[in-house]
Amino acid sequence: MPVDVTEQKAPDELLGEFKQRYQDLLGENQSLTKKIKDNEQTALKLLGAIETLEYLNPPVQEEEVEEAAPADA
Repeated sequence: MPVDVTEQKAPDELLGEFKQRYQDLLGENQSLTKKIKDNEQTALKLLGAIETLEYLNPPVQEEEVEEAAPADA
């Protein structure tokens, strides 16, 4: 089954473009990986701060007042 599609660029030019795109993607992945790690560290610090504040200042819990049902006697 022959392929009728022909490339309009020289193979060397295509190879150069593909290599550049590949390197760009690797760099972007490294950048995103660093950003994720930074966000995870910040999230852990925030979680620790939240837990500390909740421990030191527990939220006020309003006691539920149960209405006594009238006694049928």
